[in-house]
Amino acid sequence: MKFYSEAAMERAMKIQEVILRAIAKKITWWQAAEIIGISARQMRRWKERYEEHGYDGLYDRRRGRPSPKRVPLATVEKVLALYRQQYFDFNVRHFHEKLREEHGLGLSYTWVKLALQGAGLVKKRRQRGPHRKRRERRPLPGMLLHVDGSRHRWFCDDRWYDLLVVMDDATSEIYHAGLVEQESTRTVLAALRAVVEKRGLFCALYSDRASHFFLTPKAGEPVDRQRLTQVGRALHELGIQMIPAYSPQARGRSERNFQTWQGRLPQELRLCGITTPEQANDFLREHYSGEFNRRFAVPAAQRGSAFVPSSRRNLDRVFSIQHERVVNRDNTVQVENRCLQIDKTPWRATLAGCRITVYEHLDSTWTIGYGPHAVGRYTADGTLLQRPPRQRTRVSARQSLALTPVALRAPSVSANQTKTGHFTCYKKRTF
Repeated sequence: MKFYSEAAMERAMKIQEVILRAIAKKITWWQAAEIIGISARQMRRWKERYEEHGYDGLYDRRRGRPSPKRVPLATVEKVLALYRQQYFDFNVRHFHEKLREEHGLGLSYTWVKLALQGAGLVKKRRQRGPHRKRRERRPLPGMLLHVDGSRHRWFCDDRWYDLLVVMDDATSEIYHAGLVEQESTRTVLAALRAVVEKRGLFCALYSDRASHFFLTPKAGEPVDRQRLTQVGRALHELGIQMIPAYSPQARGRSERNFQTWQGRLPQELRLCGITTPEQANDFLREHYSGEFNRRFAVPAAQRGSAFVPSSRRNLDRVFSIQHERVVNRDNTVQVENRCLQIDKTPWRATLAGCRITVYEHLDSTWTIGYGPHAVGRYTADGTLLQRPPRQRTRVSARQSLALTPVALRAPSVSANQTKTGHFTCYKKRTF
């Protein structure tokens, strides 16, 4: 019993309890085998061992005994000595062949590899990744767009910037390219809005799992598609699907594209004497993006386009950072250390207690929206820029009649009036 651990003894007690229940006919032997996790044939063997040896027959009889396939210690020492002294620069496969051909040792390749790795004579290789297959391009432009950023020293000095690129999967055409301080929600929204305004609505967007694209509850797990980021919310309103990439290899097309950018753009900026991001973005927009597309864009597999013209007039609201707030009793809203004062609106006495949406626009201005209404627009520091539009004053029928010129009024016909042709005759009324 000294060779058995607590876990083995606990398992034996569990098996004994199940066997006793089967002997008492509370459960069948087939159910007992299913509970323990063995076959019905093995269950019959254990029943016979329990009847013959009692409780001790339920222990694993291999416990404490050496494996019959164990390699002798002298053979192990010989293999390690051969590798250290004579075959130290051989790889495992080559060394295994020499053991079989030159020294007559019929050991398996797996055993030799594990022995050398366990002795520290051979480094463990990184586990191979899953089998991947090249993904074909989409047949039409606008079906799938890639968005990604590459951090690099684009001005050949110690300053680092992100190059944010939006590229079509079907043709590798660059729709937007710009240098930004850092890839973020605001810069991504600005890039996507530029593409939508210039090209139209596209079908899907392929990106990495950065926090401004997706929310991931735990590292390595799938993204949470129910909780949307600001970018996810904007694309959801436009009906654009977002596709996350779970490995750099999945974004191989955009990754290879950035290698070309890093090998060409810094030299072009140096030749043109461009040293600021503003000048670089003007150069990219007016000259280099078109040249880049002429050199590296490929024709699509099919004719046509999947872009759809955008009919949305509120893109300024869609491509903004939205905050849900409740109006205070003094008709103010607190958002990011700012106090936005709401003016009186003609269509509601007060907005106190109402849930409103504060839109932080890409030009650093703010807008407060209540349903379809724009309550006001504010500067970056919270100063009111645009008041809510005035509503037309409702005019009653009596007031409308009073404001109408006398010559245009149509006289009403009463009981003591008669019409003759186009003239109205009034009966003389006697008192």
